[in-house]
Amino acid sequence: MKLKNLKLAACVAFGLALFPFMQAQAATAVETHGPLSVKGNQIVDVSGKPASFAGPSLFWSNTGWGADRYYNADVVAYVQKEWNATIIRAAIGADMKGGYAADPEGNFAKAERVVDAAIAQGMYVIVDWHSHNAEKDPVLAIKFFERVANKYGKAPNLIYEIYNEPLQNVDWSKQIKPYAEQVIAKIRAIDPDNLIIVGTQTWSQDVDKAAADPIKGFSNIAYTLHFYAGSHKQELRDKAQKALDSGIALMITEWGTVNANGDGGLDKKESDAWIAFAKKNNLSMCNWALNDKKEGASQLKPGTAPDGKWTDANLTESGLYVKDMVLNWDKVK
Repeated sequence: MKLKNLKLAACVAFGLALFPFMQAQAATAVETHGPLSVKGNQIVDVSGKPASFAGPSLFWSNTGWGADRYYNADVVAYVQKEWNATIIRAAIGADMKGGYAADPEGNFAKAERVVDAAIAQGMYVIVDWHSHNAEKDPVLAIKFFERVANKYGKAPNLIYEIYNEPLQNVDWSKQIKPYAEQVIAKIRAIDPDNLIIVGTQTWSQDVDKAAADPIKGFSNIAYTLHFYAGSHKQELRDKAQKALDSGIALMITEWGTVNANGDGGLDKKESDAWIAFAKKNNLSMCNWALNDKKEGASQLKPGTAPDGKWTDANLTESGLYVKDMVLNWDKVK
């Protein structure tokens, strides 16, 4: 055999030997599942099979609050590599001090850093309009999401969350739904198919009201369910099950292991019950919050550097619980 042919044969053999390794390396969440869509009451992957994902939510992005230092590629890479996180949420502060209304370029740049990093890691990424009063200024939300859609609308990684947590006294049918329809129409004019998640009344707990009067005329719309294990228990799971049984799809874009005020100790029993409920119904979960604020919900201990070079010693009680949950998400029954 000629030398040239020997080299070719050796290269082919080497390539075949590496092929399984290369395939394993390439099997990111987005490469495996592709674009997400809504089918009945399920969020499904490109093959039409129900798909659920687990990862962290970052804290409010607001300039001057301090949590925005974790909005970087090192942090995103850490949760993908060390936690096997398949999804991450960027909570872009909208209308409070230091939010998008006050600092649009600064907050958009933070969103870009997280989305770019998630795409590089093959993760899904929720871009969340983190507000309790979004219906008061739909124009601001539209401007933001048009920017997001124009830049990232062709990426299958992207998930829009157009209203974090409407308050208890903001009516679903009269206020939240009309706001959502305005924002969705503008997004769909640019991005016809990426998943859109709509917040629901009472801090995104009254999913039954959305199920009774769902948004029509648009595809790939799901609804937000939030809970904090120390405060929200079987009654809310029953409400969520009723909504699912009515035919709408849900995503748990924010949840805590502690009380609804973000503080208190880990409620393991109720957190376990919620995880079992989510797995039973193929719901994705993003835990609040990847931050070092001195409160029970934080995954990081106070003063943890924003470099992603963390060990378990940097994690709080809740952080250790969430890491284990995310790392073993595919094994949970």
